[in-house]
Amino acid sequence: MEFFRIKKDIPFMRHALVFNVISALTFVAAVFFLLHRGLHLSVEFTGGTVMELKYQQPANLERIRHTLETIGYEQPEATGFGTAHDVMLRLPVVKGITPNAASAQVFEALCKAETGSLKQIDTVTAKGEHVVKQSCAGAGDAELVSLQKVEFVGPQVGDELTQNGLNALVMVVIGVMIYLAIRFEWKFAVAAIVANLHDVVIILGFFAFFQWEFSLTVLAGVLAVLGYSVNESVVIFDRIRENFRKQRKASVHEVIDNAITSTISRTIITHGCTQMMVLSMLFLGGPTLHFFAMALTIGICFGIYSSVFVAAAVAMWLGVKREDLIKPIKEKDETDGAVV
Repeated sequence: MEFFRIKKDIPFMRHALVFNVISALTFVAAVFFLLHRGLHLSVEFTGGTVMELKYQQPANLERIRHTLETIGYEQPEATGFGTAHDVMLRLPVVKGITPNAASAQVFEALCKAETGSLKQIDTVTAKGEHVVKQSCAGAGDAELVSLQKVEFVGPQVGDELTQNGLNALVMVVIGVMIYLAIRFEWKFAVAAIVANLHDVVIILGFFAFFQWEFSLTVLAGVLAVLGYSVNESVVIFDRIRENFRKQRKASVHEVIDNAITSTISRTIITHGCTQMMVLSMLFLGGPTLHFFAMALTIGICFGIYSSVFVAAAVAMWLGVKREDLIKPIKEKDETDGAVV
């Protein structure tokens, strides 16, 4: 299906050098911000306190976040889980305050926000154990908020998650290179990896520059962008291989320009539909999905750009030619090998 058909090929490769210089400058800027400012890592990576609360009424997440901001937590992470009454808080480590003291301070502030008072309740578990839980009671001793669980995520867990995230990124890169080298040719594999790493570093550069929180959810978005960008590169590479078969007299520049031009309509349909879904998550998904959708939005935009102007251009500069993708047809020996 096509929205439109462009009859004359657009000379993308004529301007490849200019666009790749822009890409290089953007890449260098992203690396600079990553080294200079670094990523604003979430509790999963740095360690901190995780609290689970249960509200008697549906929890107001915006009010909870505002309360946490008033006691000194920047960009607090408060998310609902299970039901509308259950809330999970992820709090970073605060210097000079123990995790127990931090959780007590937070629960007291949230209780005051609900115009309640702290109260300790002695409960008996299913195993017959007596457990003292903190609760927030209102008028008539009606329970407003109860503290269900407090856990401390240590730095070792954060280091392990960081290492696992890097391992996942490396595994994806190696897998993509092997796949493209087998399906096409090593020059296309190198070109695709250069383009994909270009996308990943620029996403990380945005997060470093604006100091947006980088969580496991955002890491999942970055890995999704890797696969998504590879898909666009494969479509263009496949059309280049097809054109090498059809356009025997065309130059490499002309073959690549025709491949990109003929896939523009497909690119607009595919990426347009995907971007609409991602933008709906960005604007309507709330704080929980905000940075995940932001990573996808940046990745999709730069993924289209890199597939057209970076991957195809790098493959061209590496010297890809018709013989790399199409095996020459051997002329049949009229004597069938017989020697007289």
